[in-house]
Amino acid sequence: MAYRVGVDIGGSFTDFALFDEETKSLKSLKVFSRPDQPGSEILNGIKAAGERYGITPDQIAYFTHGTTVGINTVIQRKGLKLALFTTEGFGDVLEIARLKIPDMYNLLSRRPAPLITRDRVWQIKGRLNFDGTVREPLDESQVVSALEAARREGVDGIVIAFIHGYRNSEHESRAAEIIASHAPDLPVFLSSTTWPIIREYERTVTAVIGGYVQPRVSHYLTSLQEALKSVGVLAEPHLTKSNGGIMTAEQGKRECVQMILSGTAAGVIGAAYVAKVAGIEKCMSLDIGGTSADVAIIIDGEPQYGVGEQIGDFQIYIPSVSVASIGEGGGSIAWVDNQNVLRVGPESAGSRPGPACYGNGGTEPTITDAFVVLNLIGHGDLGYNSVTVDRQKAITAVEKLSTRLGRTVEQTAEAIIDIAVSGMYTDVSALVSRFGIDPREFSLLAFGGAGPMNACHLAREIHSKEVVVPPTPGVLSALGGLIADLKNDFIKTVYTDLSTEAMPTVRNEFRLLNEAANRWLFDDQGHQGDHRVTYSAEMRYRGQSFEIDTPFNGEDLEDETAAVQALAAAFHNEHARVYGHADHHAPIQIISLRLIISGSVKKPEFTRFELVEKMATPERKVDVYLGGEWTTADIYDREKLTSGQFLSGPAIITQSDTTTVVLPGFAAHVDEFANIRIHEEAAA
Repeated sequence: MAYRVGVDIGGSFTDFALFDEETKSLKSLKVFSRPDQPGSEILNGIKAAGERYGITPDQIAYFTHGTTVGINTVIQRKGLKLALFTTEGFGDVLEIARLKIPDMYNLLSRRPAPLITRDRVWQIKGRLNFDGTVREPLDESQVVSALEAARREGVDGIVIAFIHGYRNSEHESRAAEIIASHAPDLPVFLSSTTWPIIREYERTVTAVIGGYVQPRVSHYLTSLQEALKSVGVLAEPHLTKSNGGIMTAEQGKRECVQMILSGTAAGVIGAAYVAKVAGIEKCMSLDIGGTSADVAIIIDGEPQYGVGEQIGDFQIYIPSVSVASIGEGGGSIAWVDNQNVLRVGPESAGSRPGPACYGNGGTEPTITDAFVVLNLIGHGDLGYNSVTVDRQKAITAVEKLSTRLGRTVEQTAEAIIDIAVSGMYTDVSALVSRFGIDPREFSLLAFGGAGPMNACHLAREIHSKEVVVPPTPGVLSALGGLIADLKNDFIKTVYTDLSTEAMPTVRNEFRLLNEAANRWLFDDQGHQGDHRVTYSAEMRYRGQSFEIDTPFNGEDLEDETAAVQALAAAFHNEHARVYGHADHHAPIQIISLRLIISGSVKKPEFTRFELVEKMATPERKVDVYLGGEWTTADIYDREKLTSGQFLSGPAIITQSDTTTVVLPGFAAHVDEFANIRIHEEAAA
């Protein structure tokens, strides 16, 4: 018997999805996260899997892991002390950035300090033209003198980002060779190998972030590998990537910038798979954990992708699943400001001490405590019996605020939830505007430990089509790691007009990208199954400042004339889709060529059950506080609900990894894949 194990480390809990390859069954569990001892939660979970399910370490044949080590390093600014070597005249590239202020409505807001301060930036003579030809040779003596100065400053690593390095890496590579000959112990990070994109700031900041987090990520992954082996797990760990794929831990050590958004991407991949299996064409995923709430758009079972995702104070320009953080998590702390106004977040109680109701020493009121005060959670096994809810402790915590506000503790708890949901509503509205979608056409797929308990509140505000709660919502991010394919992105900047004369170059560059992609998948990753290659080109009308990534059929490249027509048609269509218009007579430029290769992995199979329509029978009834008054709600056990059963709110559905709250005015039914589908009832 062999198991495929997916792990996701969150702010409060670490989630495990355990798929039995023989029986095709899926098991799950949660253990407390240990930010004070990163990685120990994985070993605790493996031990718990043995105690709960009898799974031994040697039965784990496949192991995937989503981690927040990289992003936390940037947010906490605890990475390497780096130096930056850049082309003479470009020493302020990180300071100037894109000349955008963080808050467009606050003229006094300031851009965050860069990860490499100006006193650790050295400018080197040597210049490339835009086409990669050498205008001025690299001054190797300046590289040596800059290295000596950087070592006197006590730097731990050097980032090299020279102008037009994306077209020609010769100067960056030579500078790295010089550094290696004088200081072989000093890590060097090149912008041309991190992610060779056009635009100096974007390429430089991406390389800086990659170098900044590399030692902590590498140390963490090495420790993880050793720890897994020490307990008998023989499978080489894989990591979820920002682009929604996976890679080996060894590659993660070298290319840690690719896994900055590891954890959030895994959740979206899991949600996309659930949506695809259930036939949900338009979906918004709602992932609420202990510290944050994240939303992504999923169309036809495919998540939306982009670049420029926010990592702490900075954007990072690598391909990634497009995820927007829209609010607070279950552990977010409620407080009263100096004007006696109730606020929620951004501080979180995390896993230690956690919400007051967990009884682990927490005393500050959180969103979870508010739900406990209203008696909406705490009626079943929570966190796989790792948590015993203490309602009195939650009441005591919220009372500190209610006394200041002159309200009852129940009124204050309901206000905490309302404020949290209003913040989510504001951010979802911005996301809706950005993607140009109508939330009334979209299902809201709720997961994470706190997603299902908040989903109806948010759905009521944004008028989403329905709420969907998958069978194991609390561990869907961990499941996403099991579903994700091996996947890698390759890019080459060509900067040329779209013409028949350019097609031989385009074809040849795609051939080289294809060769590199195959080496990565079959040689480096050892893949032996099916694979898929997708082609795209970043194009724009001549004179435009930014380009659009445009997918096309790779077979269209065979004939030069047909290729130009196919690429032009694809770009016009994509421009019309994004902006609502296209200029079929305007000349087109190709900026970069993109190729994505993915290798299929085994995926869990969701059982399709027969629908037998009947009213669900509640386990019991409890008093809950909703809408400013006490009322009665039905309690249901998720494991006893079968496909076709239906129920009406107010109701509480308990299960080991989360609690689903069905508000008054909502009805729910269980579909053929055991998803709970919740919708607002029509007004009488």
